[in-house]
Amino acid sequence: MADAPLSERTAERVERARLTTRRLLGLDRSGPAPPETLAGHPLNPWTIPNAIGFIRLALIPVFLVVAYDTSNGHTALGAAIFLVIAASDYLDGIAARVTGQYSRLGALLDPLIDRLVVIAGLAVCWSYELLPRWAIAILVGRELLMLALGRVAIRRGLELKINWFGRLGVWWTMAAPFWAMVGVDVLAKLGLYVGLALSLIATAIYIRDGAAQLRTRS
Repeated sequence: MADAPLSERTAERVERARLTTRRLLGLDRSGPAPPETLAGHPLNPWTIPNAIGFIRLALIPVFLVVAYDTSNGHTALGAAIFLVIAASDYLDGIAARVTGQYSRLGALLDPLIDRLVVIAGLAVCWSYELLPRWAIAILVGRELLMLALGRVAIRRGLELKINWFGRLGVWWTMAAPFWAMVGVDVLAKLGLYVGLALSLIATAIYIRDGAAQLRTRS
């Protein structure tokens, strides 16, 4: 069989590169999860992605100190720290894919930190009334519910995969406190309401998937 034309081979290389880039950026999440992240595997805490996670975790109290050391909650420094914590969520995912340093601890730690970041940002917005408190109450309640469900899932060995509604909801929700702290009210409320809707849909999917796994086992 003759070799494929040069144009076809070039197109194949471009397509492989595109897919690789999409995976690197987290846009292509098809296929099974890395086995190192699944239940029953060692935590393996000493990895580059986990180091980024530990730094994110340590910055949360720093953000709270800076934000609460203001009279009205409007703080460029606090917003900048919050942005670093939020954006580095993307960085540790890229680090894991580049280095191949996946771990069970990383799979557990990343969503936990995301929820703590959201709760911290919304707590500041609640204290200074930067956003509608009724929506904040629903979102914080949702985050606390997800923390509780996560503990149940771990005890029962369930695998609840993060869905796209959850991924997008986190980014919209994280955007809301940032814009609120820098005083852009329209974007802050837009992030809050869109994030709330996406987060509630994601929660319903998590509960559905967990219930399905339990029914299968029984």
